[in-house]
Amino acid sequence: MVNSEIQLPSNKSFDALATPESTTQWLIERNLVPHEASLQAYCQNRLATLRAQIREAFTASTSGTEIGREALRGINGALLAAPNTALLRQENGKGFFRALEHPATQLTEHALAALAEDAASLLSGDEADQLSQCEAEPCTRFFLRTHGRRQWCSTRCGDRVRAARSYARKKEQKL
Repeated sequence: MVNSEIQLPSNKSFDALATPESTTQWLIERNLVPHEASLQAYCQNRLATLRAQIREAFTASTSGTEIGREALRGINGALLAAPNTALLRQENGKGFFRALEHPATQLTEHALAALAEDAASLLSGDEADQLSQCEAEPCTRFFLRTHGRRQWCSTRCGDRVRAARSYARKKEQKL
């Protein structure tokens, strides 16, 4: 979720949660709301606020600083917003299965709770020490460092940094 808003080269940015429609589409693609869902601006703002709070928590984790009280309160509030227990169901021909129940009035709460749960699990789990922020400017993405020397979120960011270094060296040699 924190990477749903990114800074691109040449001072451009992309925000997958910029409008209620794009937020709805982002949630549908992640199976957090049904295909027929349609979120309002209020719900979109709540999700964008949670994203900022989780980003603050990730930044605190990667920099070794403390998270602000409001951000921590917001994440915990999202965790408590909706029941996250899958109920037992049965359908003819399908048998028993478990499914989360979230009536239309609680779609946003369900999505907030699921996203906050993922973030809390990452921050408090075994992979927490692998959480890193991309070192390529102006990238703001977070990623899990799978190799000790990895500095960038993607090959694209790494290539951009290496190309800039090479260009700077060549320019310096000409002077």
